[in-house]
Amino acid sequence: MAYLLVLSTLFGALAHGYAAPGACSGACNLHDPGLIRRDDGTYFRFSTGNRISYASASSIQGPWTGRGSVISGASSINLPGRDDLWAPDVYKVNGLYHVYYSVSTFGVQNSAIGLATSSSMEPNSWTDRGSIGVSSDTSKPYNAIDGNLINNNGRWYMSFGSFWNGLYQVEMNGDATQATSSAYHLAHQPAGAHAIEGPALYQHGGYYYLFFSAGVCCGYDRSRPANGEEYKIKVCRSSSPTGGFIDKTGVPCTSGGGTVVLESHGNVYGPGGQGVFNDPSLGPVLYYHYVNTNIGYADHQKLFGWNRIDFSSGWPVV
Repeated sequence: MAYLLVLSTLFGALAHGYAAPGACSGACNLHDPGLIRRDDGTYFRFSTGNRISYASASSIQGPWTGRGSVISGASSINLPGRDDLWAPDVYKVNGLYHVYYSVSTFGVQNSAIGLATSSSMEPNSWTDRGSIGVSSDTSKPYNAIDGNLINNNGRWYMSFGSFWNGLYQVEMNGDATQATSSAYHLAHQPAGAHAIEGPALYQHGGYYYLFFSAGVCCGYDRSRPANGEEYKIKVCRSSSPTGGFIDKTGVPCTSGGGTVVLESHGNVYGPGGQGVFNDPSLGPVLYYHYVNTNIGYADHQKLFGWNRIDFSSGWPVV
């Protein structure tokens, strides 16, 4: 029976052209992962909940060991949700590790992006720096969550956004602690509920690839969306990190464009909350969370997934 189950899972994945997620051992339940490798080779992985949970491992496969929380108490950003922080992104800036986090509550625009820093990422080494100057309310066309940092020729850019009018970006100062520009538009899904969020920019060759999650993210154990409307990972690309993103068919990302990179297949359901990491051994890796339908659909059952991605065609292929 176990042999037949393995064959069924592999066939389901291959039939859709997707490999199964890479191996994960240890602490593998999470939501919205963020990944970085310290100079000594230790991997650190951050995730939503517990005031930004984090774990470490000797490789991307694990075994992952919990290291506690980034923020020891509530965030210094005085908004609802300040003790239940979301969607971390991690980057090393001028020798200091930055973890950006979101302060919000589900389905509202009363949101802000904050920052915590550490020189080592060890427990109790984090300093909460508060808001980076990116916030939203009902007067804004965006929701200020799901921040993602990228460096381009010494200049820092923060992309963010969820639903409403989609994904936006601001330029940051030289140490990537504060926004220095007003927000400008990157991507939008005009149809339906505008279900687009979680931008993740990655440079490869002469292009900047804007990965994002599209569809219904959560609560699959309570109400399953119509087939195909669950979370999936899409991408657009541009020769600039600040705009002009189009999908593989030439549709602008601001007009609903987006080429699917990874979607439900086999026992993998609703992959999203993604990032891209350049692993020294594996090359470019797409990482994300997903539901294993053989285990359960609840948010707390979501798992850490990863796959190598191939850019040889000019577009990322899992």
